Amino acid sequence: MGAVPAYLLTPAARDDIGEIRLYIASDNPAAADALEDEFFAVFERLIVNPDLGHLRRDLTDKPVRFFTVRRQYLVVYVPDTRPLEIIRVLHGARDAEALLE
Repeated sequence: MGAVPAYLLTPAARDDIGEIRLYIASDNPAAADALEDEFFAVFERLIVNPDLGHLRRDLTDKPVRFFTVRRQYLVVYVPDTRPLEIIRVLHGARDAEALLE
């Protein structure tokens, strides 16, 4: 029997990471790799400390938290799930409220 992963990316979160990576890689592949690595390091950090993020009642009433990466990306996750569920990874310029409906 295999080990249970410590976090789970929703299909939307996987797509978000892929889109961000593609956009950045068109100008700077090394920067895209570094940002992707940073996202995965944040996911690992949130497993250990799921309350690091903050609630954003202005964006959603869902039981999710938001953790900011590089002051422009939002990792949206459900802190009480095991494995930790990563819902979305959004650029701050996107309409997070609409995307989380």
